[in-house]
Order: sequence, then C-alpha cells, then structure tokens
Amino acid sequence: MRQQGRCWKRPEARLMLNAKRILITRTDRLGDVILSTPVLRAVREVYPDSFIAMMVRPYTKECVEGNPYINEVILYDKYGIDKSISSSFRFALELRKRRFDLALILHPTNRMNLMIFLAGIPRRVGFNKKLGFLLTKRLPHTKHLGEKHEVDYTLDIVRAIGIIPKHRSLYMPIKKSVQKSVGETLLRHGVFESDRLVALHPSASCLSKKWPSKKFAILADRLIDKYNVKIALIDGSDGKADADETRRNMRRDVIDLSGKTGISELASLLKRCVLFISNDSGPVHLSSAVGTPVISIFGRKDPGLGPIRWGPTGRYDIMLHKDVECERCLAHNCDKDFLCLNAIKEDEVLEKAEAILKRNRRLP
Repeated sequence: MRQQGRCWKRPEARLMLNAKRILITRTDRLGDVILSTPVLRAVREVYPDSFIAMMVRPYTKECVEGNPYINEVILYDKYGIDKSISSSFRFALELRKRRFDLALILHPTNRMNLMIFLAGIPRRVGFNKKLGFLLTKRLPHTKHLGEKHEVDYTLDIVRAIGIIPKHRSLYMPIKKSVQKSVGETLLRHGVFESDRLVALHPSASCLSKKWPSKKFAILADRLIDKYNVKIALIDGSDGKADADETRRNMRRDVIDLSGKTGISELASLLKRCVLFISNDSGPVHLSSAVGTPVISIFGRKDPGLGPIRWGPTGRYDIMLHKDVECERCLAHNCDKDFLCLNAIKEDEVLEKAEAILKRNRRLP
C-alpha cells in the first residue's frame, strides 16, 4: 500500500531525530551542489552521531569530497553508466542494502524520487514534483516563482523535519596539495605571491547568461591598465570559445587557464584571487564558498532563473542586472538581442571592481 504524504507535526519531527543513516541527494550541476552545502551543516549539527551520505554526479564530487559534515560521497552517474532504467533499478537495490532510514531529496526528478522509493528508505522528504506522491513528506514546489534564494529553498527541506538552520554560508573543501599545484602553475605564468590576481569567466550555459566577450576584453584591459592586476581567464572545455574570443580582443597579456582546471583546481585558483568577475554560472557560487568577492553579471529576469534565486551569496559580492522593462523574459529565445546584457556597460563593472579592490587587504 502506498504511503501517503502528510504534514508532520512537532512530535513526528522529533521522532525523525532518531535517524541513524541519512542520505542527501543533489544530482544536478556545480552551482546547485555548492548552494546545497548549508544543508549538510544543518543536518550534521542536529545529527552529530549519525552516518550522513551525499549523493551527487561524478562531475560534482569534488564539491563535497572532504566536506567535514558528511561521512561518504555516493556517485550517481545519471548521464553515464547509470543512465538506463535498468541501471538505476540496480542502483536502487544497492541503496536498499545500505539501510538508510531518512532521505532528503534537494532536487526533484522522476527518477530520483522513484529510485529512493525503490531503495526502501522509510522517510523520504522532498518537493511535490516529479512523482512527488512517492515521498512521505512533500513540500510545495515553488522554485519557479523565484521568490527567494536557492539556498533557502534547499534549507526548507531541513526545516520541514524540524531543523532550524543556523547558517547559510557555503562550503568548498580546499586541498593543500591542489593549492600548492595551482600556485606552481601561476608561478610558471609569472604570477608571484605579491601580485593581485583577478579571474574572469566570460562563458555561461546559454546565450541569455552571456555578457559579450568583447566587453570582458575591454574590462580586462582597463583593469590591468588602471590597477596593475594580473588577469586569468577561466572556463570549462565546452566554453573555451568564449575565453578565446575574449583573449583575441585584448590588448594586454592574459593568463589563459580556460579548460585547464577541474573543480578543486578552480576553487584553489579563485581563493588565490582578489576578485572574480563572471556571468551567471556555477563558478560564481564556488567563489563565494571560498571567500573571494564576486561581481556576477545577470541578464534574464524570469523569476525562477533570475538573480533573486541565483545571485551570489558572499558578504561583499555584487550582482549587476538591468531591468529593461521586457513584458516577459524569453531567456535564450530573446527577440531583443539580449538588451538586458548589452545595457550593462564596462564602466559600471569597473566601478564595482574598484570598490572591491580598494577594500581588499592585498591592496596597498
């Protein structure tokens, strides 16, 4: 007989504190996983002696490997070896052997809700979407409304089981060996400990997130001319064309690390920087997690995709967004040549960068 979702009252929330083996799942992208790390801390603080595992994709495992609030990282390769229905069924059977008694599903998908149900985990908490009826505790899914930040949407999951989160800060493990390796790479590129390094990320997952590469190039040259900083271009291999275009349009020399850093290397690189300037993308949240100030450039304003939900979270982070009064945001189907992005001028970004650079302790 199917278990019915219900609204648990306080006694049931207290009962849930008896959970000894907890599984937390987040199987989407880099930024999503980083923005979910406050959940790990909140759960650990209430379950200090429980076994806590985090399920992520292989691509994002470095975001949580070494996280002090979890005991294990479980990899679910939904675009690789676990892609087929039969593979996911076998994965569920393996999870069943692990005898988890509580699952917190931070990103709803049909397959994840079904798999956790088949794994026989008795308490299954998540958003009421994508086979949500298979959960034992369902929260209304309102993320598409973009009324609050993604961090708060994920923390709603732990609030639903009686946990009151005390922190919203993001966490990314920094490995000393990787930090040393990144330092050596920078040294080979002529970046010394006394140099001020600024990283630029001119790419994004879709056109509606991309500030023009030529604008990034102009900004980079002006930062070098005015503040004598060194500039590093970063990007994934799939976005290297944007970094290449930026580099070709620059007058000054730049350190091109696009396509050359994994997540751990990127985290160490960003930690070394005094400033990170980026389109709306996962590395924005990685930079916030390691404490490097971010200027994040936003285009689209669709509520579920806009800066209220996805903006940077650091204390000194800055979000730049122009409301050009579109009646409705068509995102990547924009018929106005991405006016909202083109309306952001290099001078505006430079002004914000100056404010951060003057505040940074590495400045004279």
